[in-house]
Amino acid sequence: MLKKIYIAVLAVILTAGCKKDPSLVTPPNQYSTLNYPASVNDLQSVLAPCYSNLRDPGLFGFNLLPKALSNSMHVVNSAYGGDQAWNEMANTNLTVGNSHSGDAWQALFTGVKNCNALIAAVAFYNSKYAKAADAQNVNYILGQAYFLRAYYYFELECLFGESYITTSGGADKMGLPLFTALPTSLSSTQLVRSTTRQTWDFIEADLKQAATLLKGKVWSGNDIGRVTEWSAKGLLGKSYVFTQDWANAKTTLLDVIQNSGKTLMPFAQYRDAFNGNTANEFNSESLFELNIDPNSQGGYGIYGNAANATSLDGLIWAPWALGSDGTETNSFPLGYGNEFLHDQNVLRFGYSIGSNYALVSNPNYKASTGAKYNNPQLIMDPVYKQKALLVRTTQTADPRLFVNALQPWVDSVKFDGVNWAPSAKPNFLAGNVNAYGWSVRKYAPTLYNEGSGVGNFPTNQVADAWNYYLLRLSDVYLLYAEASISSGDNITGLEYLNKIKRRAYGLPVNAPSAIDYKSTSDKTVAINDPVLGNNPLYYERWAELFNEGHWWFDVCRWKIGKSEATYFGTARNVTGPFQWDDNKSYTWPIPISETNGNSKIKQNPGY
Repeated sequence: MLKKIYIAVLAVILTAGCKKDPSLVTPPNQYSTLNYPASVNDLQSVLAPCYSNLRDPGLFGFNLLPKALSNSMHVVNSAYGGDQAWNEMANTNLTVGNSHSGDAWQALFTGVKNCNALIAAVAFYNSKYAKAADAQNVNYILGQAYFLRAYYYFELECLFGESYITTSGGADKMGLPLFTALPTSLSSTQLVRSTTRQTWDFIEADLKQAATLLKGKVWSGNDIGRVTEWSAKGLLGKSYVFTQDWANAKTTLLDVIQNSGKTLMPFAQYRDAFNGNTANEFNSESLFELNIDPNSQGGYGIYGNAANATSLDGLIWAPWALGSDGTETNSFPLGYGNEFLHDQNVLRFGYSIGSNYALVSNPNYKASTGAKYNNPQLIMDPVYKQKALLVRTTQTADPRLFVNALQPWVDSVKFDGVNWAPSAKPNFLAGNVNAYGWSVRKYAPTLYNEGSGVGNFPTNQVADAWNYYLLRLSDVYLLYAEASISSGDNITGLEYLNKIKRRAYGLPVNAPSAIDYKSTSDKTVAINDPVLGNNPLYYERWAELFNEGHWWFDVCRWKIGKSEATYFGTARNVTGPFQWDDNKSYTWPIPISETNGNSKIKQNPGY
C-alpha cells in the first residue's frame, strides 16, 4: 500500500546469516535471511523503502528543492544567509564539502541500495518460495524496483555526471559508479566511475525492463501512487532527450502521449494543483507523483512523528502575510519564510507595470475596531491595484506567474487554516518600492500556517500538505516538442509547445489560437531576457515547470548557465554578482566523504 506509507526503515540483510546460539533471542528489527522474504507481502515490505527514501531529508523531504535547486535555479531570493551550503548553491560555487550536494549523493545512492535489496529479495523468493500464482505480482514488484533504481540514477547523473551527451560528443566523460547488486565486501563498494554512455545505458535498460514488467498494470485505491508502465516510458523518453537520441525520444514520448490515457489538466484545475487540494492528487496529468501527508499530529515533519509521510519544503518557501496590525512592517511568514520569489522572475513572466506603488489611506478603515490584518489603515494604491488586476484579466503577463507566485496586497493566504489575510512583502522589504517582494505560491503553504513557533498565528502543523509531481504529461509534451524541433520537424514541435501555452492561457489545447508561437525563435513575454525572450522552447520549459526541480538540468544540458547568472544578477545571500565558471559549474562535486573513502573514484573537473 504505497499511497499512505507508514513504514519504518527495514533492516533486511540479504547476505549469509551468522551462526548463533539458538537460545538467544533474534533481534526484533531484523529478519533471518534463511527464510525471509517468504511471501509477496514480505516483498512488499522490502519494496516500501525504495519509495519512502524519496522523502529523505537530503531529497524531497527537505533540502534538495528549497535549499539546493531553488537557489541554483534562482527561483528564489533568500532572506537568510546563515546556511553556507545554500549560499554556495545560489552562487553556483560549490565546495566539495557542500552539505546539500553531499546529502543528495548519499540519499540517492541509498535509494539505489534499497532497490538492489529488493531485486536480490525477489531472486531469493523465486528460488525458494515462488508460486506460479504469484508470478505476476512479483513481476509488478520487480518492475517498480527497476523504475526507482533508474530514477535515482537519473537524478545522480544529471547532478554529478561530468557532462551530458550531445551529438558532438560527451559519451566518454565520467558518469557514475554502477551498482548492479548489493555489495558483499568493502572492495565491492569502491567502484570506478563508468562512462556517461554506460551510465545512461544502465538507466535506459532499467526503464525498459520496468515498462515490460509493469505493462498493462493499472493501480487503484491505496496503491494508486505506484509507478506504472507509463511512468517508465515517460522517464525513458526524457533520458533519450537528455542524450540527444531524437529518434528514440520521439517514438517513446509519442507512445506516452497517445496511449497512456493521460491528458493535460484544464487550467482551472492546474492553477490549484500544487497547493494541497487532495482532489488534485494523482490526476489526469500525473505520471510519477510523491505522496505527502500533512502532519496533523504535530512534531517537526520528517524529523518528528516517524509514522507520517511528510515533507518540510514549504517551511522554507512559506509566503508572507500582512501583520496582525494590518502593516507590512509587521508582516510574517507562514513558516520560516527564508525565501521569496526572485524579482527577475516577475519580469520573465512578462509583468510589465513595475513594482512602484504607494500605500494610501484605507477609505473603509474602522477606527473603532483598531488596525488589524482585515482592517488595515493603509492599503495598496487602488490605481496600481486596478492595473495589476487588469494584467490578469487581459493576460498581458503569462498566467502561470500567478500559479507560481503571490502578489502583495492582491493575493491572499489562509494563514491559520480558517481566515484569509492579504499577502505582503517580507517585513524587511516594507516600504521598498523598487522591490516586488512576491511570495512563492507553488508548493507553499497558502492554506494554513506551517507554524514552528513563528509568525503571529502559529498552528504548529510543520509539514507540507501537497503531493510533488516528479513527472507529468506537460513535461512529456515539452520533451516531445524538443525532440521534434531538434530533428528538423518544427511544425510538430511548435504545435506541442503551443498546446502547453494554450492551456496556460485557458484556451482549448488542440485548437490553433491567436497566442500561438509562429516560429522556434518567436518572441516570448520574457522582459529584457536575451536568451528566453526569443526561444519558445526554453521559455515554455522554464515557465511550465517552474520550481519543480527540472530547470537546473535544462540549464546544464543547454549550457546557458552564464546567461542565467547574468540575467538574475545577484541575491541577498550572495556578495556581489553571481559567479559562473563554465569549467565546473555545470556539475556538482563528488562529496569529499566519497573521495576520501573510495580511492578509485575521480573528482569532477574544477573541484
